[in-house]
Amino acid sequence: MKRVTVWHDGNCPLCRREIALMRRLDRRGAIAFVDATGPDTCPLDRADMLARFHAREDGGPLLSGAAAFAAMWRAIPLLRPLGEAARHPLVLAGLERAYRSFLRVRPRLQRWLMRRAVRA
Repeated sequence: MKRVTVWHDGNCPLCRREIALMRRLDRRGAIAFVDATGPDTCPLDRADMLARFHAREDGGPLLSGAAAFAAMWRAIPLLRPLGEAARHPLVLAGLERAYRSFLRVRPRLQRWLMRRAVRA
């Protein structure tokens, strides 16, 4: 079984929700989730780690963006077909474009979720 390490922003309400979902889907325990806001947890500069999603499969190279999502998806049987499809360069390029678009709206989504959490 391939092991995947995923670094995430534990202070981001959007990231926390997504990671909670991935933890529920990861029934085999194939993914190690690391909060990049913790002390000494980042293989790169902390700001770089928090700016984009990062993952590593079985000690391989550090992946970023859509490639990191694809690595995480491959570790979850339900999402594995999507992760495998992302091995194709055109599919990965399309996912990366979508991810970059998401990154532009991410700050607004984070603010909206934070305001929503304060009201609850």
